[in-house]
Amino acid sequence: MTLVSLFWFSEIVAQTVVADKVIAVVGNSAILYSDVVDYSKQVLAQRKERGYTSDRDAMSEALEALLTQKLLYNQALIDSIEINLSAVSESVDDRVEAMIADAGSIAALEAREGKPVFEIKSDMRRMAEEGQYAQSMQQTIMGGVTITPGEVEKFYNSLRTDMLPIIPEQYVYAQISKFPTSITQAKQRTRERLLEMRERVINGSRFDMLARMYSMDPGSALQGGEMDYMPLSNLEKPFAEALAQLQQPNQMSGVVETVYGYHIIQLIDKKGDEYKCRHILLRPTFTDYELADDLKMLDSLRTEIAEGRLTFEKAALDYSDDKYSKQNGGLVTNHELLEVYGANDTSYSRTAFYKEDLGRDYTYMRGLKPGDMSAPFQSQDMRGNTLTKLIKLIEIIPAHTASLANDYLQIEQIALQDKQQREFEKWLNEKVEAMYVRIDPSMDTSEFENKKWIK
Repeated sequence: MTLVSLFWFSEIVAQTVVADKVIAVVGNSAILYSDVVDYSKQVLAQRKERGYTSDRDAMSEALEALLTQKLLYNQALIDSIEINLSAVSESVDDRVEAMIADAGSIAALEAREGKPVFEIKSDMRRMAEEGQYAQSMQQTIMGGVTITPGEVEKFYNSLRTDMLPIIPEQYVYAQISKFPTSITQAKQRTRERLLEMRERVINGSRFDMLARMYSMDPGSALQGGEMDYMPLSNLEKPFAEALAQLQQPNQMSGVVETVYGYHIIQLIDKKGDEYKCRHILLRPTFTDYELADDLKMLDSLRTEIAEGRLTFEKAALDYSDDKYSKQNGGLVTNHELLEVYGANDTSYSRTAFYKEDLGRDYTYMRGLKPGDMSAPFQSQDMRGNTLTKLIKLIEIIPAHTASLANDYLQIEQIALQDKQQREFEKWLNEKVEAMYVRIDPSMDTSEFENKKWIK
């Protein structure tokens, strides 16, 4: 059973009407026959999407996955794992609205599903909450697993030659990045927009509705700007300082600038050292006319470099706004990514990227040979800020069989995932033995991967 497929069931947006009965119980949770039927269809769809076939019965695979999810859900309740219930509820509401739109009306949806819309919503909310609890429980278990260099080497040496992973093609490149020259004016426009929204809230508009409509934070906008409880130390310093000044629920901050853009913040609640708030994030935006200036400037630099009057490395040092690469000839690293995720371990630093990691950069890199430069193009940094780039391809590293000397980080990740899987299975076996489990004799359990479910 793959960990990736385990929680698909919480994402189901439509169910088939089938004759129902309880066919399994885990702890205090029942599994219905219809649950297994619906999940088995998701298993078959997943196999088709990934292009593989399996001799394993889809119903058997579905039942085992649901047993695992129910166990994780029950253990999450025992361990008092917390999830964002309001976010789950809002997500379900959005999915039901999409289902109604697809069916054409509430009546049409109810006819299709064979039950009233409030029951459809209730069933979906139950499954989504259980899936989220289960996922959070699994993340808690696996998040505590670490691996040492010795374990990585032992894992690598245990693999047969034909089992060694193939490292896909990688790219090494340099860049010159420019933030728009009109950034000052754009920042002022952004502050003014947020001040207008703040005034609207003071005059009676709902903060959460404005966040859904205007916030540029993809992680919180759909939840009305709402963020989970967290200590101030987990937040950007300016954001944390502004939040700490708010004393009463619904009190709002002024406009706050962080590396992500500009915010207004509203306090929801405080528990000890942890704060719950909502925010609206806006980033400066630019007209095509404003962005054209930077394209022209980088195009002129490109001409100077191509004609030998200026080196790319000197141009990066003198003109690039990218603090992560300008001192190193424009050579792109993952240092910005590490900084965003708070990773301070320099051993994870790298300069080679898979094409999947390059985003829009790959569109302009494709077809270049080492030493070639792209045309200037507009892009965004890791935090979503608008900028213009000129890139130079340094090296293409062909796909190859992984070696410990050249691909340690990739092997370390595979070794860690292997250890996490083994630790999870060990934990699961212990909990299966300790928790009440009953499976209806009518269900085929002969193809279960974990025989401990069969008691």
